This record gives sequence, C-alpha cells and structure tokens, in this order.
Amino acid sequence: MTQRCVPPWAGLAELLPDWEAPPRVRAFVTGRRGGASRGPWGLADGSFGGLNLGARCGDDPRDVTRNRERLQACLPSTPRWLEQVHGTAVHVAGPELPAAAAEPCADAAATCTPGVVLAVLTADCLPVLLADTRGRAVAVAHAGWRGLALGVLERSVEALRALAGADAEVIAWLGPAIGPRAFEVGEDVLQAFCDQDPHCAAAFAPGVREGKWFADLYRLARMRLARAQVRRVGGGGHCTVEEAARFYSHRRDRRSGRMASLIWIES
Repeated sequence: MTQRCVPPWAGLAELLPDWEAPPRVRAFVTGRRGGASRGPWGLADGSFGGLNLGARCGDDPRDVTRNRERLQACLPSTPRWLEQVHGTAVHVAGPELPAAAAEPCADAAATCTPGVVLAVLTADCLPVLLADTRGRAVAVAHAGWRGLALGVLERSVEALRALAGADAEVIAWLGPAIGPRAFEVGEDVLQAFCDQDPHCAAAFAPGVREGKWFADLYRLARMRLARAQVRRVGGGGHCTVEEAARFYSHRRDRRSGRMASLIWIES
C-alpha cells in the first residue's frame, strides 16, 4: 500500500490553491490557528494559539518570532518578507538572502530561483499567487484596493513574464480577502477604478449608507488580471470578515494579526 507523502507545512496550511500549477510549484496560505499569539492576535476568542506572522501589528515580538520560526522550520528557506505599503513595486528575489532588517519596500515579489520562498501578509487585503504553467517562475502580490487600482497585479505579471519568458502562460489564484458583502467603501474607491475602466462599475453594489458602495475585490482582481492576459484564475470564495475562526480581519477587529500567502519553486 502506497503511503501519501504529507508535506511538513501541512499543519500550518489553512488553504491550498485549487489551481493547475505544475507539481514543482508549491503554495499555501496560513490561517489564524497553530501559533503562540493571544489576544487580538490569538484565536477567535482571544485565547493562546494564534499564528500571527505580522511584525508591525502590535503583537508581542517574541510571539511573532516564535510563529515565524515555526513556519520557517517547515519551508525550504526563510520567507522573503516585504515592507508592504499599498503600492505597485515588485521585488525580484534572487538566491542571496538579504540582511534580516532589510525587508524590501514592495507589495509583490517574483522569482525564478528554486527554493526561494516568497510571501505577503494580509488581513482583508487580497493575496494573489501567480505562476508560469511551466514552473519557470512564480510571484505573489498584496492587493488592497489602492494597490489594485494602481496596477500591482499588472506589474506582478510583467515581472513574472520577464523571468519566465514573454511566451509564458500565467495562471493566478486569489487567496482569502474581505468579501463583497463586507467591504463597504466610499465614492473615492469607486472612482479610482471606474475612471480607468467604466466596466469596473459592475464590481460595485449600493452600500447600506448613502454614498457608500460594496466593492468586490475578487471581481476587480479578475478584471485587472484579464487586462494582463491572465485568463485562468482560481480562488476567490472566502471572506476574512465572516470567517473569524479561520482568518484575521483588520476591518472586523481593528487590532488583528496577519496571515501569510507563500509560494516557491521546489529545487
């Protein structure tokens, strides 16, 4: 009887992408369970056990260090954490590991180097995993509404194709984000998208309050990816606000931990 090989990070993977990436591309998303944090960064009831991986959200640095060490022990290399600023810069990660204090200021990363683990942190914003169907390069993006409107996904696809080749077929998977029933925004968000493309109005519905709109980040991301000629897109079925037991949410809790979306090419 053949035994199924369980990857070492299986216990920390809250979600696995349901996409047709080549076998050498590995990826998963952590949840809020399986760590050493407590309070707003702990489990849904505030008890010990939260896997907060964000170092800038108010958690005890010792607990964040424990959580990151637990994650790192399951991975082929130290994750390349970013200083995320809701922009469009893409960090191209090579084999050299930067100094611990030198996190690149970027909201996306790409690599063609096997064993290099890319990561973004989210707690309502949309994490997007990208891969070349031949397994030559991968990328990950942190797409809040500002970065999404500014073009972080298009920039990420460009960076991936620069590594994999202009002929690369790119596939994408949308990780857990605030859902369309929970993301009420102002007129400024609506205009940020519709001024560029009037078709984006289809991703907005009237909000509960006057002058407010419910925005569908998943639909907006699919539209932006289509503009970048990425047609094969999976994921997009979760809401971080509504699934408190599984995910952190800044919109829901104000003080909150962060999940990691990770991707790499196996050596």
